[in-house]
Amino acid sequence: MNVFKHRSARRLSGLLAGLGALVTTLVVTSAAAMAQVLPPGGEFVQPSPLAPAAGGMPGWEITLIAIGAALVAAVLAVLADRAVSARRRPAVASAAGNVPAQVSKVR
Repeated sequence: MNVFKHRSARRLSGLLAGLGALVTTLVVTSAAAMAQVLPPGGEFVQPSPLAPAAGGMPGWEITLIAIGAALVAAVLAVLADRAVSARRRPAVASAAGNVPAQVSKVR
């Protein structure tokens, strides 16, 4: 019973920390996103659209980033699976293993 209370408290504190980080990120980034420069006359004029940037990221670089991300995700999945399976209690090998030799018909 005591272990359950600690687990729920740990999960709740993790959830609150994540929500706090999310709110902080939204507040910090929204201030820059909503910024507008008004001319001295007080009348807002829509700026002309900027020319598109020339170049960009090459396709081979995007491919390498995607492969790296997939490898990292696969390694983390394997490590998580091993951590979960290490915490489980070993299952009983077989039902016949618990039967004494005299009763068992297998020789």
